[in-house]
Amino acid sequence: MVENQEKQDDRKGLDNETLRKISQRARSLIIKMVYSARSGHPGGSLSIIDILTELYFNEMNIDPTDQNLASRDRLVMSKGHASPALYSILALRGYFPQELLMDFRKINSKLEGHVHKGVPGVETSTGSLGQGLGIGVGMALASKIDNNPYRVFVILGDGEIEEGNIWESLMAGSKYRLNNLVAILDKNGVQLDGFTRDIMPMERLKDRIDSFGWATYEFNGHDFSEIRKAMDFARGIKDKPVFLIAKTVKGKGVSYMENNSKYHGSPPANEEEYEQALKEIDAA
Repeated sequence: MVENQEKQDDRKGLDNETLRKISQRARSLIIKMVYSARSGHPGGSLSIIDILTELYFNEMNIDPTDQNLASRDRLVMSKGHASPALYSILALRGYFPQELLMDFRKINSKLEGHVHKGVPGVETSTGSLGQGLGIGVGMALASKIDNNPYRVFVILGDGEIEEGNIWESLMAGSKYRLNNLVAILDKNGVQLDGFTRDIMPMERLKDRIDSFGWATYEFNGHDFSEIRKAMDFARGIKDKPVFLIAKTVKGKGVSYMENNSKYHGSPPANEEEYEQALKEIDAA
């Protein structure tokens, strides 16, 4: 664990403006993917994309030319419907050609609507909400048992954490002191059919997670300086798992999608909306 940590600390990393441009490109790809497929989940993909950009271009120990590298860090996209975000970042990182993204959700394509392990760079299939953190716990335990110092990152949705499996996994992560496990909550405040505060309120969430024995940290999930600080916090914790609470905006970057549950699982409704989305993203 220590050797892997020191290796990551020594890397210079990309600057914020470069990361912003990558994220901007990924947002455009997300819109193109769901509009081409006439289906998909743009809202939660747009809210998590900045964090994925930081993870795949700065934070994680990965090598797209050696996807089976035993010491690679693992990422579990527990909110599996945000596949457009993960697929776009994997393509931009060089795991597969970008042109394949336009096959998203089409017959005979590996790019299924929910994250699928058949896609290069994807560690596990997801989509049934609430299961990803348990998978991450298992991966982190395997790292300890095998004495293989990789880290495991799990991306969660704030509608998803209403699932009981999540809280069971929090208990397990604490019991086994999995200091190589980092859960990241995409706290955009909107789920399938409304605001999370109306459907299942989660007041004092940081206090709740703290009480389960995790180290918690809240930050702005669209500010690369803040994201970097969150990653620094996670790397500094040595005795317990980490839970990062990212304050984000559903549909970030497209005005009519922002904080709108309609676009949790719907692409732009017509060409006018499609062109407006791309124009706003390009102008950001």
